[in-house]
Amino acid sequence: MVMSCRLGCAGEVRSRRDGAVSVVGSAIAVMLGMTTVAWAAEGESPDRLSTESVVGEGVWIDPGLTAIRSRSGRAMVTVWFDRQFLGDGEAYGRRAKEFAKWKRSDLRKAVAATLKEISRDSHRRAAAKLKELQSSVKLTDLQKHWIVNGFTAAISLDALDDLSKVPGVKKIFLARRRRPVRSRPMPSKGKAFPEAEREKFRADRYKHPWYARYLLADKVWREFGVAGQGTLNVVHDFNFIWFDQVTGNLYRNPKEIPSNGKDDDGNGYIDDVHGYNFDADSPRLMLRAAGGGRQAIGQLHGVLCASIICGTGSEKVPYELGLAPEARWAPVIGGQRLEAAVEWAVEQGADTYSMSFSIPGLEEYRSHWRKVMEHGSFCGIYFVSGAGNFAQQVPVPVQMRTPEDIPEVVFAAAGVQRDLSRTPFSSKGPVAWSTEHYRDGRVRKPEVCAFNAGLPVVLPDGRVIEAGANGNSFAGPMFCGAIALMLSADPELLPWDLKEIITSTATDVGPDGRDDETGYGLINVYRSVKEVLRRKAVREGQDDRPFRGREPGDELDVERIGRLAERVELAVAQVRPGSQAAKVGIRRGDVLVRAGGKKLTSAAALRKAREQAAGPIELVIQRAGNERTVKVKPGPLGIVILGRFPEPVFE
Repeated sequence: MVMSCRLGCAGEVRSRRDGAVSVVGSAIAVMLGMTTVAWAAEGESPDRLSTESVVGEGVWIDPGLTAIRSRSGRAMVTVWFDRQFLGDGEAYGRRAKEFAKWKRSDLRKAVAATLKEISRDSHRRAAAKLKELQSSVKLTDLQKHWIVNGFTAAISLDALDDLSKVPGVKKIFLARRRRPVRSRPMPSKGKAFPEAEREKFRADRYKHPWYARYLLADKVWREFGVAGQGTLNVVHDFNFIWFDQVTGNLYRNPKEIPSNGKDDDGNGYIDDVHGYNFDADSPRLMLRAAGGGRQAIGQLHGVLCASIICGTGSEKVPYELGLAPEARWAPVIGGQRLEAAVEWAVEQGADTYSMSFSIPGLEEYRSHWRKVMEHGSFCGIYFVSGAGNFAQQVPVPVQMRTPEDIPEVVFAAAGVQRDLSRTPFSSKGPVAWSTEHYRDGRVRKPEVCAFNAGLPVVLPDGRVIEAGANGNSFAGPMFCGAIALMLSADPELLPWDLKEIITSTATDVGPDGRDDETGYGLINVYRSVKEVLRRKAVREGQDDRPFRGREPGDELDVERIGRLAERVELAVAQVRPGSQAAKVGIRRGDVLVRAGGKKLTSAAALRKAREQAAGPIELVIQRAGNERTVKVKPGPLGIVILGRFPEPVFE
């Protein structure tokens, strides 16, 4: 179906490729089976990229809004205008082929400029009608966004018909789990850190954690001199606590003067020096103090993610946790203003965007999250998430939630333990996509796996908990750190090429071949970076022989690592309140020694011993060097078990 061009553009497709402008008749798009027709606006600059019409007749209104329309009150809605960079649910793959030979830096600039231009044009056309709705207070708290051409606002439910008549409005989503930003006032003052001179990176200066060795990141540092230089990694979380291991390589917005209470760079955000709290419209990012000991870990969630990506060591605390310790990072808080956070990341030149959170029940609104990240991917951002921690509570295909369930543009990492066995709580794929806009059906996920159990933690006071962090929140940042190393080796690497490289070089550690528990396997940073350098050499006409072929030591010794299970200690990482384990006195930190008289070497061994028993079974636990016995009945214990292994944590 050929759609009419409302701006009188005579059915042309204008696209720029390597600086050249080509004009292609819309008939070609029809012959290729495209469901949208791309067109350039009247008066549009010829160096802007083609855009697409959102498919469908009339204005689509989210059924969730229809269901609550009979009730009085207001709702948050997100609106798409009819003109987008990616028009339909299959546009990402189609346009990835179109721009396959571009440089990432050029594509970022061109797509961002195009998105901003069509946003300005759409809002100009809609301005009068939107002003009418605002004057009557039917529409409030309007937030424009360009990463997806549209806006988010609060609307009276009886005004949905009026909203649907605004020029250019094409889709109206119920913005689930979203609140007006203005309802969360907060003091604007934020913390600023002076620029510190950074010493040249040396791999032997500080001790590094076992996962850096297992992913072969240390081999990348030593052989290729690649340690994350030149990359910026945005960490999207909910609280950030400052201490030496994460402040030494904080990003500094070069156009912003710290703590002067002014918007120096004119981007609408005051004092966005290191990052920004978009939910509160404030540079304040530390919302809660850490407290002490293990209780601090929950408040440290954001900076633990950052430390895995690019945490640095110091003379006082000689532990360097980051896979890309020469990289920079920037914190953002933006659960209520995702669009603003991603737009800021694009404009600051970010490379990765880490999201260690999971949101269930978004229903049709999942499409908006996906479109934000598809457009953001074309703007040069690599979105990364853990797979989630819901395998023991939620069935497939909804174990993986938003954003980790988004295909192609969100790279999701499942989790394995140190002996390469799958972590029991790690969410599995596939995922299902059957929204009005995206109809992929079952989609294979996750992409790869990393480590998510028994990870070392450095506390703000310098103390180290050698196995303090558990959860797929930390597998995602390992993926980010790996990508930072790849982009440090070649900043022009495109998202679809990077995905092919990192999946094709992974080490198979689960069922044979790609599977729904560990994806393509464990990330192998060394082989990934080596392949990036080989392709870069070919592209630049250089000799690629130093980067060809396999070599001894370019893969993790899976058999040796697997034998760690023979000497593992099964530690209780979590006890659910009110569970059977809690009632018999099992505590976090206890070591499970024997079940039914048999030594325990894995969670599977415990499960087997309990299944074979006719009734209650004796479970021997060790606490502070002393053994005690408890009796447990058939049924769920309510504990999370993780392995502690005999090899050094730091080397």
